Amino acid sequence: GLIAIGFTSTPQFLAAEPPSRGRAIREQITIVADVPYANNDNPRQQLDLFLPKQPVLNAPLPVIVFVHGGGWRKGDRRSGLTMLAPLIASGRFAGASIGYRLTDEASWPAQMHDCKAAVRWLRGNAGKHGLNADRIAVIGTSAGGHLVAMLGTSGGVAELEGDLGAFVGLSSRVQCVVDFFGPSDLATMGGWHNKPDAPEALLLGGPIQENQDLAQSASPIHYVSADDPPFLMIHGTADPLVPFGQSVELQKKLEATGVTAFLIPIENGGHGRFRIPDLDQRIGNFLDNQLHEGDKTIDLTPIPAASPQR
Repeated sequence: GLIAIGFTSTPQFLAAEPPSRGRAIREQITIVADVPYANNDNPRQQLDLFLPKQPVLNAPLPVIVFVHGGGWRKGDRRSGLTMLAPLIASGRFAGASIGYRLTDEASWPAQMHDCKAAVRWLRGNAGKHGLNADRIAVIGTSAGGHLVAMLGTSGGVAELEGDLGAFVGLSSRVQCVVDFFGPSDLATMGGWHNKPDAPEALLLGGPIQENQDLAQSASPIHYVSADDPPFLMIHGTADPLVPFGQSVELQKKLEATGVTAFLIPIENGGHGRFRIPDLDQRIGNFLDNQLHEGDKTIDLTPIPAASPQR
């Protein structure tokens, strides 16, 4: 059965808010936790669904899906509400945060099979939860940025679909992507990423240099095609973990293929969540345009990092 739970700890996203406002936002959200999407009891193959208690639309709600980071080897879907809470509380969106098997349990493409199964589950259960199955956005950070970029570029790629869950006949395509500093081309990451114990090596089951075909199969840039959905990428120019060029190259390839692709550089930004209200507004405008047929201008001016970042 589905259990609705309250969210008690203060999300980072709301850390700057007065505690009363943070609580007020969370109290506007119903959480349906620990929903299995792959027809099994693996706790990593579950999602949490977030529904506004007071939707403002008299229609099914678009869904914003969060995919967590952690180098494919750690992290957890519980971090999703942190980023999504203000969007859900607006009453204009539903949300979900999806877990996936980490590299201690399975190697590529298991992570993609999981993410696609979760998207199909949301489509298959849209009617039950008041979701708009034709309006699904994905947001991810770091390794999660990589996975949402893969979701955006690999729509219709049969070998990445997998056969998990009850809705294998449904599409796993998404309608837009917000990619925070995700790798886009594993073979060109360079440096320590090529080492046998790098996160990418753990993902692939061996070092990149010895697994070039597999590295290509796990690289969003390899799948770019004209029917991909619009992308918004956010990346720190001084990111020490995922080179800024990873987003630059993906944007170039998407644009050259005719896909709408925006990149907002965070000047001197490192590898991390950027707590910048102006950035939140720009992301909100992008989601509004893609999911609510808005026509807001997306400001692509580089944003200075709020403080020196490690």
